[in-house]
Amino acid sequence: MLDILILAVGLAVLIIGGDFLVRGASNLALRLKISPLAVGLTIVAFGTSAPELLISVKSVLLGHEDLAMGNVIGSNICNLGLVLGVTALITPIRLERSTLRVDWPMTMFSSLLLYFVGSNHFFNNRRIDTWEGLLFVFLLCAFIFNSMVQSRKDTKNKEGSPEEDLEMPPSGAKSILRDVGILLIGIAGLYYGAEWFVMGAERVARSLGIDERVIGITMVALGTSLPELVTSVIAAMKKQTDLALGNLLGSNIFNILSILGITSVIKAIHIDPVIIDYDAKWMLALTAMLFPIMIIRRKFDKPEGIILLAFYAIYIYQVLL
Repeated sequence: MLDILILAVGLAVLIIGGDFLVRGASNLALRLKISPLAVGLTIVAFGTSAPELLISVKSVLLGHEDLAMGNVIGSNICNLGLVLGVTALITPIRLERSTLRVDWPMTMFSSLLLYFVGSNHFFNNRRIDTWEGLLFVFLLCAFIFNSMVQSRKDTKNKEGSPEEDLEMPPSGAKSILRDVGILLIGIAGLYYGAEWFVMGAERVARSLGIDERVIGITMVALGTSLPELVTSVIAAMKKQTDLALGNLLGSNIFNILSILGITSVIKAIHIDPVIIDYDAKWMLALTAMLFPIMIIRRKFDKPEGIILLAFYAIYIYQVLL
């Protein structure tokens, strides 16, 4: 019970730390006249991926690489199976043009790249090396740059400006110091939250005799996907799901390119063959399954939600067998 409590507290501190990091960094960025678009694509995106990143880095440094890989692949499957499925059951999710044109192709490409690098048929070393991690980070930067350029073009074609509708934070030395304090609290929360979460997950796995891969794919992946799940459900209840699919696909891109990219730059990640030969194929299948739905239906409604949830349930059942 103590190990589960440590894991739960670590997860809670991670989520709160990520929220503080995004809030403090976003306010500081806006004070420096950085565009809301740049804030969204960099600071907010990094902040929402920070829990997964800290868990993965900590896991790899401590030698628990299956936990890191299971976290990323499990989170991607959870995002598209559980989170998207639940959201579609609550309210229909319409398809944005950029989702079909940019987000889905990049998500599929990132997933295929991870599978190719992990299987590594040419070198057969079953790991993500430093140079491959640098490639991931380069592709992420290119994706962010392209998204910013395209969004600016789209904004120019619309009336008004995003900045006009944005509520600017109050100015003043005290406000700046408060934002810096919030930012530092967020960083500390992420660090200690990751420390406790990995410690709790490791102890739970050891005490129950469960493979680290299974812990990463189930408990860790679900835990780190909770912010996306809660946010998507709240947005669905408020009928504000215009960008839900694009945001989830974007999260999957960041999970692969930033988390595994940055982590492998710090230390090469050795990959369990089961993760690539089994779990990664489920991730690829789920990502590919979205394409015909987007082409034919142009939206995700209750039938699609049931299919996605069934896919996720079958996968988790197979993993736990």
